[in-house]
Amino acid sequence: MDLEDLLKAGSENENENKTKVSPLKSLKVDLDFYKDSMNEVANELLSEKYTQFPIFVAHQHEVSVGEIILDRMELGTEWTIQVSSLEEFLEVGIIKEDKKDKFIQKFKDPAEHMCLFVVVPEGANFVFYPYK
Repeated sequence: MDLEDLLKAGSENENENKTKVSPLKSLKVDLDFYKDSMNEVANELLSEKYTQFPIFVAHQHEVSVGEIILDRMELGTEWTIQVSSLEEFLEVGIIKEDKKDKFIQKFKDPAEHMCLFVVVPEGANFVFYPYK
């Protein structure tokens, strides 16, 4: 699923409830600001052979997976970004071993798209967002 798909899905109900703004709109703003730094981190993980599947965790709360690379409090933004990997997601059970192959098939080229695990109060989902 792409971030634009999630934003469009939320916009269908905008006429019914104009006061509720999707937090994904602020995520898009932050990702456009962060994307060069995130691309650099992903390329480093790939070139160092740390993982073939870098995953960025985007959240506005506290999560216990990954390592903080862009802190919203320090940067004055809305979202914190942590970096992780498929291997860590398997280790902590976010992705089950029997779903690993399916995840790998859906994973987009990490040189062109960031893989985000977006955590919001309603739940979490994977989203792919282009660097360019």
